[in-house]
Amino acid sequence: MNTRSFIGRVAFAGFASLIGAFFALPMLWLVFAPFNGRPTLTARPSSPTLDNFREVFDRDDVLPALRNSAILVVLAVIVVVVVAAPASYALSRIRFPGRNVFLYLLLLLSSVITGSASILPLFLLMFGLDLIDTYHGVALALAGGLLPASIFILKDFTDSIPRSYEESARVFGASSSQALRHVVIPVIRPGLAVIAVWGAVQVWGNFLVPFILLRSADKSPAAVLMYSFYDEGGRADLRAISAFALIYTLPILVLYWIVNKRYGFRFHGGIKR
Repeated sequence: MNTRSFIGRVAFAGFASLIGAFFALPMLWLVFAPFNGRPTLTARPSSPTLDNFREVFDRDDVLPALRNSAILVVLAVIVVVVVAAPASYALSRIRFPGRNVFLYLLLLLSSVITGSASILPLFLLMFGLDLIDTYHGVALALAGGLLPASIFILKDFTDSIPRSYEESARVFGASSSQALRHVVIPVIRPGLAVIAVWGAVQVWGNFLVPFILLRSADKSPAAVLMYSFYDEGGRADLRAISAFALIYTLPILVLYWIVNKRYGFRFHGGIKR
């Protein structure tokens, strides 16, 4: 190894370490602050205690907020999976002029028109459909934002399935819907797991949509409840925020662990190897 190559590798390792440390600091704060009797913005352990968690669970709105988040996640993920599977199958198998342009425009527009840019027309649409302050209204709004990318991702899995699989099923009299249910979906289950986990993470952490569309305090999810851990002067209650942030993170970590144990996130197109 020559000197220039060695220096380049050392420089790259140092740069990567700095980037890793930058992203690791918030994680260290999340680990240490909930157990700190007097948490600050610094990530260091001191005065270990569980009183922060007792303070959080003494509130009457914490468990209902976590339940509301779980309801929104389940509803939105069901809509995304149920709609994205047949849509991706149709776009994968049916050839029509401008199909690829349509797919890329769908993905582009869903990436550009998001968040605050779409909240006003979204609110007017939900108001016109009388879906304000309802779980299914928020779930539909969140699922609609996730569907373009989910269809695009799942189509790649579907494209990797040989058409001979479906042709064999057709020989025995299977219809298109039967081929989808009994041939395609079992093969693209890793892809369904991908969009389900990704959708669950997006819905679980979404603040803006439920904050705007839900009017009742008892229907607020955990992401909106976090906003209440501030006093009237705008000062943050770091004890409650740190403890609730750790509690709020655990369901997603458990979901990741379950899916990773089942599939390992080792995906190659639509077929796991």
